[in-house]
Amino acid sequence: MASGRGKYLETCFFSQSTEASKYITLEKIGQGNFSEVFKAREKGINQKIVAMKRMLTYNEKDGPPISVLREVRLLQHLKHENIVSLIGTCCSSSSFYLVFEFCEYDLEGLLKNTKVNLRLGELKNVLQQLLKGLYHVHSKKISHRDVNPANVLITKNGILKLADFGSARAFCLPEPTEPQNRYTNPVVTLWYRSPELLLGDRNYGPSVDMWGAGCIMAEMCTRSPILRGNTEQEQIKLISQLCGSFTPDVWPGIVKLKLYNEMELPMGHNRKVKDRLKGFVRNAYGCELLDKLLQLDPNARIDADSALKHDFFWTHPMPSDLSDMISRHRSSMFYYSAPRTNQMKRPYQEQIGNNQIQNKRQYKGYEDRIY
Repeated sequence: MASGRGKYLETCFFSQSTEASKYITLEKIGQGNFSEVFKAREKGINQKIVAMKRMLTYNEKDGPPISVLREVRLLQHLKHENIVSLIGTCCSSSSFYLVFEFCEYDLEGLLKNTKVNLRLGELKNVLQQLLKGLYHVHSKKISHRDVNPANVLITKNGILKLADFGSARAFCLPEPTEPQNRYTNPVVTLWYRSPELLLGDRNYGPSVDMWGAGCIMAEMCTRSPILRGNTEQEQIKLISQLCGSFTPDVWPGIVKLKLYNEMELPMGHNRKVKDRLKGFVRNAYGCELLDKLLQLDPNARIDADSALKHDFFWTHPMPSDLSDMISRHRSSMFYYSAPRTNQMKRPYQEQIGNNQIQNKRQYKGYEDRIY
């Protein structure tokens, strides 16, 4: 167990922590840069199935890292059907775990399985549940900051659970006389990262999550990530080709962003969201909602409340229960355990190593910081 500062933090945040030996690990179902996730079973009479998130950066002397404390605090504050439930914590002599309710699927694993076909009503249901979860998160003045399909879980009963709040932050709207918030940049897995984050904005809000929701909606329609850049510069290029060039005409606030004046941004691109994706969405209201989610200007991007009221969810076919789709695929599906191809290698939110040095760009004052 931790001592000193770590012991104090554990006492404050993890008073109900138990020993890891209470659980039997069954299989590994997820991997990130700072944690790995296991399916596990509780010993004894209950034999409850859970998900155990092992923190790779745990230090026995200092205790759990601050990011874990933040995740626990936020999850204790977020109680909602569409937010994954934190059951508790446990530890061993060398490891610290967060214990969550177990969900049989993640959305990325489902989308990578060619045998899984989402009908329009089922797609509406998934997106609606995701937006309900985001609405609750944002109503608590919190941004998730890493909305992507691997963090969207689904239970065997068809209930969606937004997961992985390790990057989440509380935000507030400052008074006119107060300095603005300055949050970490960059965050969010590259393919789902919003334009304002790519341009170095550190005063962002919940709109970064809505961009991620738009990317997920498009991916459910196309069955493939729509913006698969390998570097931040390439990501900006792909977004420009789909959503139009980054200009003050469509995004007035862009002139205030430091990287806008330091980068040579792609010019001459018209907006093509509806034209490029209508053949996949095949629904006029769906195209309209997707267009509102993928707005370059974060202030013009639709919020979760307005998105839930959009006609897309209130016209035929109505959002339909996922139980029929799930009944056709009873075995669990996770991105981690899916067969890999080059096209499936999704960049993590952060990667450590020499890539940051090797992939520097030659634009004035700019280099890729994370991918």
